[in-house]
Amino acid sequence: MNTDSLFRPFSLKTLNIKNRIVMAPMTRSFSPGGVPTPEVATYYAKRAAGEVGLILSEGTVINRPSSSADPNIPHFYGTEALAGWQQVINEVHQAGGQMGPQIWHQGIMENHASGWLPDAPFEGPSGFNKPGFENGVPMTDAAIADTIAAFGQAAADAKNLGFDTVEIHGAHQYLIDQFFWDATNNRTDIYGGKTLAERTRFAVEVIKEVRKRVGEDFALIIRLSQFKPAAYDFKLAKNEQEMEEWLTPLAEAGIDIFHCSQRRFWEPEFEGSDLNFAGWAKKVTGKATISVGSVGLDGDFFGAFAGQSSQPSSLDELVRRMDRGDFDLVAVGRPLLADPNWVEKIKHNRLDELKGFSKEALMQLV
Repeated sequence: MNTDSLFRPFSLKTLNIKNRIVMAPMTRSFSPGGVPTPEVATYYAKRAAGEVGLILSEGTVINRPSSSADPNIPHFYGTEALAGWQQVINEVHQAGGQMGPQIWHQGIMENHASGWLPDAPFEGPSGFNKPGFENGVPMTDAAIADTIAAFGQAAADAKNLGFDTVEIHGAHQYLIDQFFWDATNNRTDIYGGKTLAERTRFAVEVIKEVRKRVGEDFALIIRLSQFKPAAYDFKLAKNEQEMEEWLTPLAEAGIDIFHCSQRRFWEPEFEGSDLNFAGWAKKVTGKATISVGSVGLDGDFFGAFAGQSSQPSSLDELVRRMDRGDFDLVAVGRPLLADPNWVEKIKHNRLDELKGFSKEALMQLV
């Protein structure tokens, strides 16, 4: 495989990365009490040493009483947790990498399998995680305002700790995505609405607050998805026009890069074109995009949780799309989770050393 395109440098505001490869955010649940451990720092530093261009952290929750549904995912607030993240970014920088935290509010969630629950009820636009499943409370105006402020504070803390960018988690049926989706947002105030464009308001206000706190020169990313984990074939934006009406307000509010989550990067978003989600996002906004979805493997991420293994696959189609200008960066998940040296092996064509992926890799920090 000729992968030279993946190894061109990329610069945008505070990002100056050595290649086009991004470590995708992947929840690991190895931060007891929300505090990243030294082992978490080592885990990320190994990927930086292995020549990953940009590392995006696992989702790390903002300072709201019920932002987390898991006692072992990291916080991005509080003295201990921020000290843990300081160690992470210090070690990543020492290893020659760049990194941003993915800041997160999970919204309405199912109760954790262990029985652990946050100190307050889950909160979301309307109390629903999906149609027919209500497990929390609708957010008041005050709760919305406090949440927007908490996103801003997390971003400001990230910049102060020395991170190179911040990614806002707006995908996968979590809080911001619950505002986008009419099935989980039945509000009749300014944060609701019949159209997707109207339901962008909460995300827009989060982005504006984050932008205000970090300044104009700090690179800002948002992760979005069309699909839902409960409905892989679902599309928030049904066509190009709806996608433009969805993404344009987010770009105007201050987003620099759209991280476009797909299960399989090669699947077209709309009929009549082979452009994927990242390709359409770049076309309608003119902003840089990150493509993601089963890069380098023959199975998808969600299948891994069902016990499905995956084997290495060709990157030729990915390179073809990148060379065509469809997207600017490529996020890689499971191959990097299983092997911190995946990028080096691709760069030097050591393809016989590539590893497959099995669910056992989810159970440990390698």
